[in-house]
Amino acid sequence: MADFKVIIVGGGLAGLTAAIHLSREGQQVLLIEKKAFPRHKVCGEYLSNEVLPYFNFLDIDLKGSLKPINIQRLLYSTQNAKTIETKLELGGMGISRYNLDNFLFKKAQEYGTEILLGSVENINFENDEFRLKLSSGKEFKTAIVLGAFGKRANLDKSLGREFEKQKSSWLALKGHYENPEFPDNLVALHNFEGGYCGLSKIETGLVNACYMVSYKSFKKYKNTKEFKKQILFNNPYLKGFFIKAKPVFENDLSIAQISFEEKSIIKEHVLMLGDAAGLIHPLCGNGMAMAIHSGKIASEAVLSNLQGNNLNRENLENQYRENWNSQFRSRLRTGRILQKILINPLLATTSQNLVKNFPYLLEKIINRTHGQPII
Repeated sequence: MADFKVIIVGGGLAGLTAAIHLSREGQQVLLIEKKAFPRHKVCGEYLSNEVLPYFNFLDIDLKGSLKPINIQRLLYSTQNAKTIETKLELGGMGISRYNLDNFLFKKAQEYGTEILLGSVENINFENDEFRLKLSSGKEFKTAIVLGAFGKRANLDKSLGREFEKQKSSWLALKGHYENPEFPDNLVALHNFEGGYCGLSKIETGLVNACYMVSYKSFKKYKNTKEFKKQILFNNPYLKGFFIKAKPVFENDLSIAQISFEEKSIIKEHVLMLGDAAGLIHPLCGNGMAMAIHSGKIASEAVLSNLQGNNLNRENLENQYRENWNSQFRSRLRTGRILQKILINPLLATTSQNLVKNFPYLLEKIINRTHGQPII
């Protein structure tokens, strides 16, 4: 049984960011991830520039290393082809999870994080100590566990998390496409019956197309090609894009049972990070930045309350909960409201007409779902 000060379960953006932050501050960190890097993930692949000051602090140079696409404008269309376009105040980057996650994985290793490929079956807390058991039979003990295992995992069930008991009807699909006509500096959000699709270029020059749809709507059709033709093509902008675009993946990637329900930020003393703590609707375009920010908040709470072998667990949990709620609770609530409006054709058209008459409202909506530069 090996000993580590901190064990992070999950190697997404939140887990990798926390691993980098804690390791560079001298903490003994083990990160356990199920699958090897690099790999593609279902994701909008738009990263808000609000993360740049924090990445500078961590000596992470995304622009110099990965050359992401600079995105400065947002286009939104309803099912009846009405559009709104605006400048994004902070702007963002188009960057693939394939390259970004692998880049952060290597950074974590450089700073001394030990990384283990494996699946955690159980996390038990007893006598102020965690014991983790892997499917391989390996066991670990630690003072602190950060749960960064994504939107929905078997650990959610074993930990008894309430949201896991509720079935979700949302399905997300993603593909990369060749379409040179698509603008470099634009992220587009197009509504269709029962869902919405985001389009933006990534550092490879390909366009990432990620769409969210209800399973009820999707299951009527034989495959993704038929679904696009029958449903997505009803939005003229999506039809124009997909007709001209050449798919790079043989099949779209997909993930089911996506839950936007409120989740426990801390469960059985495990601090939840990223999507494990709460998932903002993808139409808000802020999920990647929020995951990274949650890694920062968790790392700062750990460093403030772990001195040698002494840990103030109560203060650690209170600090993390308070800071997480301060940064994200309002954004998640706004995302839920916005999603209900935009998938309702009548409400979507009414809200768009309102925004066209009062353009400053769109800026306010964007600000409500995004944060300030993370310092």
